[in-house]
Amino acid sequence: MPVKPLFYAAFTVVMVMLVAACSKQDEHAFYNSGLVYCSESNPVTFNPQLDTSSTTTDASSHQLYDRLLDFDPDSGRIIPSVASSWLVSDDGLTYTFQLRKDVEFHTTSYFTPSRNFNADDVIFSIDRWRLTSHPYHYVSGGRYPYFESLGLAQNIASVERLNGYRVEINLKRRDSSFLANLATDFSVMLSQEYGEALLQQGLPNRIDQYPIGTGPFKFENYRKDHYIRYQRHQTYWGEQDNAERLIYDITPKSSLRLAKLMTGECDATAFPAQTELEIIRSRDDLLLAEKPGLNVGFWAFNTQRPPFDNPDVRRALAAAIDKNTLLEAVYFDSATRAKTLLPAASWAFQNDADDTAYNPVLARKLLENAGVEPGFTMTIWAMPIERAYNPNAAKMAELIQRYLREVGVTATIVSYDWATFRRHLQEGLHDSVLIGWSADNGDPDNFYRPLLSCGAIPSGTNRAMWCDSDYDELLDKALQTEDLEARRLIYQQVNRLLYERLPLVPIAHAYRYQAYRNELEGMTINPFGGVRFGGVGKSL
Repeated sequence: MPVKPLFYAAFTVVMVMLVAACSKQDEHAFYNSGLVYCSESNPVTFNPQLDTSSTTTDASSHQLYDRLLDFDPDSGRIIPSVASSWLVSDDGLTYTFQLRKDVEFHTTSYFTPSRNFNADDVIFSIDRWRLTSHPYHYVSGGRYPYFESLGLAQNIASVERLNGYRVEINLKRRDSSFLANLATDFSVMLSQEYGEALLQQGLPNRIDQYPIGTGPFKFENYRKDHYIRYQRHQTYWGEQDNAERLIYDITPKSSLRLAKLMTGECDATAFPAQTELEIIRSRDDLLLAEKPGLNVGFWAFNTQRPPFDNPDVRRALAAAIDKNTLLEAVYFDSATRAKTLLPAASWAFQNDADDTAYNPVLARKLLENAGVEPGFTMTIWAMPIERAYNPNAAKMAELIQRYLREVGVTATIVSYDWATFRRHLQEGLHDSVLIGWSADNGDPDNFYRPLLSCGAIPSGTNRAMWCDSDYDELLDKALQTEDLEARRLIYQQVNRLLYERLPLVPIAHAYRYQAYRNELEGMTINPFGGVRFGGVGKSL
């Protein structure tokens, strides 16, 4: 009789070992069958309408969804996507889009669509973020920071269905950046049918956690701090040469991401550290793609807090730092000095714009005149993660801390985990912050408006929390014309105003890097934001 329990015990042990072995084999086979990307963090959501973080857009925008329009990654030109063509009325107020008819939504374990993408999905997707009466507007928090920062909802008069595959969008006032905004990472197309099904089930929040899109990959599962898994969308309308599987291996530490890239555990990696670039370049099995970035790293002051509401104080702090030293110590020759928000790759770049200069004597004098006593204390918030526009905010903060000490200011460096950091920033708890911006399209308005317009304060993209009616009027004026030279002259006035009032100090325009193994084919740097794995394959 005692044999039976022993048999079952042994049998159980064997089964556990077999299951574990099978699981390990399955895991190994899963990774070998796909393309593995070492990501730096967890996405906030799987709907980029809700978040401007590049971690979120990298994990969602170009893998799971399509937009009406897209950007050619080489020329920056606006090209068709799920809208095959479009017309703009002579007065610039009416945009008519012809939609493709062969665009299928994802079929997953949690949803089976009954129809292809059509005009109803366009209306559903745009009305969600622009209309507070939309049944999904307040789902998942009801914040749409990108669209809020541009004031797009206020400018759209209507989105109308002309027929099943033809949509008309009417604006209240001309906006020469409108098409570019529809091509950004955030203007994704959702499924109206999926939304209605979730409403009937009483589970509307799932729309942003269990995504259904039309993109080259479909969502499989996500384990926080570990991985995101995707499967190839077998009936994708666009380029079909995708990997069977796509895995995001969430690896926050840069050195560990590089180690995984070198051993082949990852095929590509996010944000290689500046100190790792030469290692990558020196290896025959790795490739490092690089491009001048459409980005800006800056030091923003909370202009709603005294004494940072005083432009002279901001000028003093700007004069206290040596930007060239910051560039050398943090970017290692992988960035250019920023005079304005716009990098040289922008058509509105102004080479002769005014720039701040290192002058500690002037800094002390301005502080004294403003009534800021020696020993004044302030905080510098430093991002806890790497970004192309600032690969090491903590180190930059330490350097600025030393500079400020020389002019009698004691600075404390503050950091939190990324989600808490951003939440507290939006609450305005900071004195100053080292952060930045990567453009979502090539239009200058995409820098100026989200970063410093009055309307961008509630959205959380205006980190200076600065509101100036003269500035907003100039931005609006620039959008009233399609004449690039006229717009360029207006943006020069904007640059002069920013130099005089200095809500933030532009520091650097950094190069963008993408490190990957040489087995990958089709990998390119997207100059306008999120990483793309559609059309990327692996030779074995």
